[in-house]
Amino acid sequence: MASYHVPPLERLVEQFERLPGIGHKSAQRLAYHVLAMTQEEVDAFAKSVQEAHRTIHYCKVCCNLTDQELCPVCRSDARDRSVICVVEDPKDVFALERTNDYHGTYHVLHGAISPLSGIGPDQLCIKELLARVNNGEIKEVIMATNPTVEGEATAMYISRLLKPMGILVTRLAYGIPVGGDLEYADEVTLSRAMEGRREL
Repeated sequence: MASYHVPPLERLVEQFERLPGIGHKSAQRLAYHVLAMTQEEVDAFAKSVQEAHRTIHYCKVCCNLTDQELCPVCRSDARDRSVICVVEDPKDVFALERTNDYHGTYHVLHGAISPLSGIGPDQLCIKELLARVNNGEIKEVIMATNPTVEGEATAMYISRLLKPMGILVTRLAYGIPVGGDLEYADEVTLSRAMEGRREL
């Protein structure tokens, strides 16, 4: 029995499968959705991908993504420039901005130190962070790297570089999520929640 074989469709599915978090079934659904689009919709979709890839680059100050010289946070006069929140990924900036509670600036590392993956300090935007701190107006650096082995190692590495400069280095508190049950929390989470406790 001959198998059903449409090479352009297979290539489209393969491209979608290369995206993070997309398995074969999801890639097939996306491919069939694209095939059902009108030519105008396909052209607009392709144009937006090409435009984003062509125009988006790192902010020259904080290394976040932007289509201008500076990102919106670095352009804003309303932000507290004495505080920098260090994150691993541009997505983390969007997550923190949704809280509307943080009014300082950011610095995006674009990863975390991971010797097993071949990622060392030189592959991250750490030099740019040190250059910002050296200007003398920074009072606090908040380490908001992920609570993983790599995130912790990165936070400790940067902390050791900043401490001799007299900069206050803090770490985000981690613990029990709102609506979570203690019985389902792991030991590390419970330990962090205990360490991060505060007076009521």
